Amino acid sequence: MAVSMKEVDSAFQGAGQKAGLEIWRIENFQPAPVPKSSYGKFFTGDSYVVLKTTALKSGALRHDIHYWLGKDTSQDEAGAAAIKTVELDAALGGRAVQYREVQGNETDKFLSYFKPCIIPQPGGVASGFKHTEVNEHEHKTRLYVCKGKHVVHVREVPFIRSSLNHDDIFILDTKAKIFQFNGSNSSIQERAKALEVVQYLKDTYHEGKCEVATVEDGKLMADAAAGEFWAFFGGFAPLARKAVDDDQNESAPAAKLLGIENRRPVPMDADPLSRDLLDTNKCYLLDCGFEVFVWMGRSTSLDVRKSASAAAEELCRGPGRPKAYIIRVIEGFETVTFRSKFTAWPQAVDVAVSEDGRGKVAALLKRQGLNVKGLMKAAPVKEDPQPYIDCTGNLQVWGVSGIDKILLPSSEQSKFYSGDCYIFQYTYPGVDKEEYLLGTWFGKRSTEEERTEAISLEVRMVESLKFQAVQARIYEGNEPAQFLSIFQSFIVLKGGISSGYKKFVAENAILDETYTEDGIALFRVQGSGPDNMQAIQVDSVASSLNSCYCYILHSGNTVFTWSGNLTTSDDHELVERQLDLIKPNMQPKPQKEGSETEHFWSLLGGKCEYPSQKITRELESDPHLFSCSFLKGNLKVSEIHNFTQDDLMTEDIFILDCHSSIFVWIGQQVDSKIQVHALSIGEKFLEHDFLMENLSRETPVFVTLEGNEPDFFTRFFSWDFAKSSMHGNSFQRKLAILKNGVTPVLDKPKRRASTTYVGRSSVPDKSQRSRSMSFSPDRVRVRGRSPAFNALAANFENPKDRNVSTPPSTVRKIYPRSVTPDSGRVATKSSAITALSSSFERARPTEAMIPKMVKVTPVTSITKRETNSKESIAMISNIIQENVKEGVLEDDEGLPIFPYERLKTSSTDPVSEIDVTKRETYLSSAEFKEKFGMTKDAFYKLPKWKQNKLKMALQLF
Repeated sequence: MAVSMKEVDSAFQGAGQKAGLEIWRIENFQPAPVPKSSYGKFFTGDSYVVLKTTALKSGALRHDIHYWLGKDTSQDEAGAAAIKTVELDAALGGRAVQYREVQGNETDKFLSYFKPCIIPQPGGVASGFKHTEVNEHEHKTRLYVCKGKHVVHVREVPFIRSSLNHDDIFILDTKAKIFQFNGSNSSIQERAKALEVVQYLKDTYHEGKCEVATVEDGKLMADAAAGEFWAFFGGFAPLARKAVDDDQNESAPAAKLLGIENRRPVPMDADPLSRDLLDTNKCYLLDCGFEVFVWMGRSTSLDVRKSASAAAEELCRGPGRPKAYIIRVIEGFETVTFRSKFTAWPQAVDVAVSEDGRGKVAALLKRQGLNVKGLMKAAPVKEDPQPYIDCTGNLQVWGVSGIDKILLPSSEQSKFYSGDCYIFQYTYPGVDKEEYLLGTWFGKRSTEEERTEAISLEVRMVESLKFQAVQARIYEGNEPAQFLSIFQSFIVLKGGISSGYKKFVAENAILDETYTEDGIALFRVQGSGPDNMQAIQVDSVASSLNSCYCYILHSGNTVFTWSGNLTTSDDHELVERQLDLIKPNMQPKPQKEGSETEHFWSLLGGKCEYPSQKITRELESDPHLFSCSFLKGNLKVSEIHNFTQDDLMTEDIFILDCHSSIFVWIGQQVDSKIQVHALSIGEKFLEHDFLMENLSRETPVFVTLEGNEPDFFTRFFSWDFAKSSMHGNSFQRKLAILKNGVTPVLDKPKRRASTTYVGRSSVPDKSQRSRSMSFSPDRVRVRGRSPAFNALAANFENPKDRNVSTPPSTVRKIYPRSVTPDSGRVATKSSAITALSSSFERARPTEAMIPKMVKVTPVTSITKRETNSKESIAMISNIIQENVKEGVLEDDEGLPIFPYERLKTSSTDPVSEIDVTKRETYLSSAEFKEKFGMTKDAFYKLPKWKQNKLKMALQLF
């Protein structure tokens, strides 16, 4: 659609460039900006245009345009507002959704901009009415009716007894006191929302100084406030039932598609409704009774769109019609509600959506000296997903086998099989108590029987924790950042070891591809850093390679690493780290894309084409909050727009959908029988895909109970933890705040300290150590310890000092291993001393679940600390003395040294049993500088890939 500056009102120039609200009032049929101090103040005789601009995570700006018509506004003013809305949309590039708002029948989205409510005042420009001043409001007693659980529709009604009924909430605003009358059939949530209106009236018209009282329908004169309330109506008398015509209780008629001919709507033969019926060169009306949609093709002119809007206005003014919303949508940017009216709507419609309209307007405005940054799409912010969880806790993992769960040893708890199911429990420190994350992980080839059993076992564990744990359901390939960060290094192997998987393979005569140490296996290495890395076993064929990743290939006694041309030094370092876990005792043969050996290709069955694009994962999108009702297995949802923490009612269930994960929030007042179905509610939500965003049925689902919200949930709100720890139902809580001016909390409020999140670009605080320091970037990689050393360390370790499910703390390697050739025993000065010192350090009771980095104690200070026995010290001394007796040379730093000729890979007289991955450490300082052209300190500051490159050139790799 071509846009001319003549068609864009000058009042709209520069509009919609940044997130927020902008409002214009129609004065003499032209839009006039409303000052921000008057936002939310509407007059019954006026018409307004309201623009809501939202900044999306994608970098784009979304625009919603509303035109609000007061009940006393003239038809000419209303028509001008409708036309100006179309012009504003054109100025913004022709993508906005446009809503017609009629006083008393506003959409929830519109009301969400003006929380807690809007209360239109008499008056208007064109009508000649005088605008009501605030002080006039104070001297007149008014009666309002409030409707709504999540947004409040407030309407002034005649101050007479017959206005009252048993079904609604009423507010009586007098000069000295505000009364809230709760109809006996009203809900707790409605009563709580109405209290927000009471607070608004108190602050706006009484300077926050008047009294507030609540009156319960049916309590009569026994209550002093009730007697005072009824006195305003001449005394108590029974109330009549509410008039039926006050609400739109009748069911909506079937949707009808209307074409536009000669500016008038004409019925079309459209049964069933299909997207194919809509022509990009035309406009259409979709009449749904309470909603009338105007669909505007991308190729239609501004004049045609104005005509279609006028036809919709005329349709809604027809005799006998119910009050209806008019919603205008542009081809390619239809709302979910509109698309849901059609029996067939493709996931992606081939629409030529150009930037010409928006770009042309932006260029014209720029020439006039206006800032037009907001009219063009900004680049999306690229960032690694953050876990928002404390990573210093304790992890336990159980494999599900048949009807049993088997606790995995710490060395195996990060290795999952694709054919199995697992249960994990992560316990991490809060300020006042421990926090729990308890979940299931389903492999892609796991059986339905074992999935069902895993769910049953998990539910029992959640019940044993009194539902205090955050629950999670996770599927292979869709692991969220929280899951990967608590595991730190995660390996997925092919096949399965559970009895259920073995039985399934046997019964269905399926080839068992379970990973074996001596077979051929190919792993794709991925992740954002050492605290979030994965190795995924893929088919051992060349087509599994990808230029964006690094791989590990092993077959028997041979290990290759393969680096794609699009990988980075960080990717290369992740491969080195994963080698420690997959094949720790073998020297790899590096392969770079384009220079592979024949042996490498032969193991993969020969060369073939493979991709060169990153494997995309579901990205987090802008969050949407839904209120849910779950009855007899049926799930109904209602979206809460512009949500805040206060929208989470303790009597309800809510779902927060951010696309890459969904959260089910359960209020404390929800029936416990429904709580056990929380994960099923999440799965139902995924099944229905209410936003029509093509949600995967395997999207991670988290469940949290009110008062136990994790940081990775609360980050979507401006969160006050005291509010989620309050007593009583929603009405009681808000009433206490309103009357006392304070938030009522439990005896000991749950306060959260700021958490340091260990990430790729963050530096961990010294007081917080990673749960398993074996993946610390500074750690010197050590492959394989001798049995003698392991036995010695085991003697000094006190198993009672730590939880058996947590790996023992790993000490940073200071000295390379020294060798006694005759005995073949491998020992380490620092490691032996550390093993002893670890037994001296007694974990404090409160830190038993958080392993700390063990401190290395010098030999001279051992006697100053508590020891288990004199024999232990003697044993350490003997090991150190043996190194000296063997005559091993040491450099200035006390490291054993060997000549370069014996250390290089082609040596004819190699040194036996050295750490072959760290050959360079055995060079003397002088020879190291001669060969590498730099000191050891300078060398170890280089990236890992650069170190390896220099070592390869010197035959030390």
